[in-house]
Amino acid sequence: MADGILTLNAGSSSIKFALFAREATIPRQPVLVGQIDGIGAAGQAAHLKAKDAAGKTLDDTDLDLDGLAMTPHQAALRHLVNWLNDHEGGWRIAGVGHRVVHGAQQFSTPVVLDSAMIDALRGFIPLAPLHQPHNLAGIDAMRAALPGLPQVACFDTAFHRSQPEVAQLFALPRAITAEGVRRYGFHGLSYEYIADVLPQHLGDERANGRVIVAHLGNGASMCAMQGRRSQASTMGFTAVDGLMMGTRTGNLDPGVLLYLMDYRKMDVRALTNLLYKESGLLGVSGISQDMRVLLDSPAPEAREAVDLFCYRIVREIGSLAAALGGLDALVFTGGIGERGAPVRERVCARLGWFGIELDSGKNGANATKISAANSPVDVCVIPTNEEWIIARHTAGLIG
Repeated sequence: MADGILTLNAGSSSIKFALFAREATIPRQPVLVGQIDGIGAAGQAAHLKAKDAAGKTLDDTDLDLDGLAMTPHQAALRHLVNWLNDHEGGWRIAGVGHRVVHGAQQFSTPVVLDSAMIDALRGFIPLAPLHQPHNLAGIDAMRAALPGLPQVACFDTAFHRSQPEVAQLFALPRAITAEGVRRYGFHGLSYEYIADVLPQHLGDERANGRVIVAHLGNGASMCAMQGRRSQASTMGFTAVDGLMMGTRTGNLDPGVLLYLMDYRKMDVRALTNLLYKESGLLGVSGISQDMRVLLDSPAPEAREAVDLFCYRIVREIGSLAAALGGLDALVFTGGIGERGAPVRERVCARLGWFGIELDSGKNGANATKISAANSPVDVCVIPTNEEWIIARHTAGLIG
């Protein structure tokens, strides 16, 4: 039976997982990846789907989790542990790494979890009420499934703790900022991976220069790096700030919220639903949150949604470049960033004042380096690998 490192990303009704072979150097490619959907859904069976490294389907079945004296997340992870033990000769889980959205100001590196540490993470629930409770549910469920197994928390906010203090502050009374109301930034595990591999694509000098990374997907943000460390981010106190996203508004005048509260009598629940689930590409287009659908649609509303998405990216690139004092490289990652050639083309077409010039053929082929040979700013497409970052940290911390 081989030893593996399991990574988990637990949401409200789903758990994404990946298994990496535990070796002296953790391979970048997992042995298998999968997801359990429909956890706790009334009248609906949970569903497990898993594939191996070659993309072959290993399992695609409904799960009977009803009638078990445990939480839905516990039942789902217990099934996953049993499945891994039985799969192709079996895997023994040596440690589990969890994606945890919020580490507040306290955590700038991953940590091994114990009861006291988990209690501290519960204290951050007010900072990320839509994500933190579900991340903790995954941790609790794994503790129940495999008591005593080493578990590690890897934080989406940690990478941004290198930002200057001025980049993290809001213009609010000090009594409020002292409570932790500040800019945290998210998608840190993705940015950490890109920072790790930048020298392979840009060389050491340019990789450590002024780089903006655009993580574009259903959730979208950008990060300004220098010395491969975060200097500024488009996301702030929450993951709804900054860029327009699949269903999230991005940057919004706070006065709009006051208007909606006063004149449309919207409460916190209604506003939360509006900001996180009804806006963004979906809200503007009225068609879909999927960029592929919008790019293929002839509807003017779809075109407007795509145009606004690209416009906001360009605006934020200008802001981040100002924070860096210039720009040496622009990197696209995330689902849209890696595969959305038309989006990259529209964004870069408005950045000619930087001297950016694309090679249209390489951009259309989703090549790694898509800038023209004479472009003073390098433009790259680098797939991210958050799971590997989590697995590597976990292996390092459990010894």
